[in-house]
Order: sequence, then structure tokens, then C-alpha cells
Amino acid sequence: MTETEEVMTIREMCDAYDVTPRTLRFYESKELLFPIRDGQKRLFTKRDRARLKLILRGKRFGFSLEEIRQLLDLYHMGDQQHTQLKRTYEIAQERLADMERQREELTHAIEDLQEQLAWGEKIIASMSKDKAAE
Repeated sequence: MTETEEVMTIREMCDAYDVTPRTLRFYESKELLFPIRDGQKRLFTKRDRARLKLILRGKRFGFSLEEIRQLLDLYHMGDQQHTQLKRTYEIAQERLADMERQREELTHAIEDLQEQLAWGEKIIASMSKDKAAE
């Protein structure tokens, strides 16, 4: 593989990962990605691509950018990523508990709204009957 095949332009990254140039620049400004700068061009390495995959997965699971940054920084601890994996697991457990609580709250809200709609339907039907009888 040549050096040019090992890097991707910002446009190639956007196409490959379905993100915007603004998103990539934002992640760079937050020190989550470290593309090679060639004048105005940004060239993203295999490491950047791996980091972007982890960033996008973390965001999908609701991790904050700060949590993601801290987890990515743990990669270089020199312990075969044991610390990174352990901390990721802990944060993921917390996030799963939060998501399950949110799902329960949403289920209750849906049930309440369904009851209110059923009540409203009966009232509207009753009012329609009264108006038709007039």
C-alpha cells in the first residue's frame, strides 16, 4: 500500500463515514482527530479513521465528547488497552442504565398519551352526537 492509499482526504472521509467536513473539523478542534496538514488540505490516517469509528459509535450510544476523548486517550497507557476497555465498559454500563430508564419513561408517556387520546375521542364522539341531535 502506498502512502497516498493510507490517507484519505476530508471529502473521502465524509463519503466513507457519512459525516460533514464541519464535523471532522470540529472533532479536530476538540483534539479527537489529528489529520496531517498539507497546506489547506487535511489528510486522515488509518489511526484517524479508527478513532472516527469509535467517536461515531460513542456518540450513537450517548457518550459525551469529553468521555470519548478520555477513552481515546487511554489507548496509550501501555497495558494492551486494559484500562481503556475497562473504563469503556463502565461508562457503557452507566449509559445502558440511563437508556433503559429513558425507555421506561417514554413507555409511560406513550401509555398516558394513548389514554388521553382515547378519552378525547369519546368526548368528541359524544359532542358530535349531541350536535347531530340538535
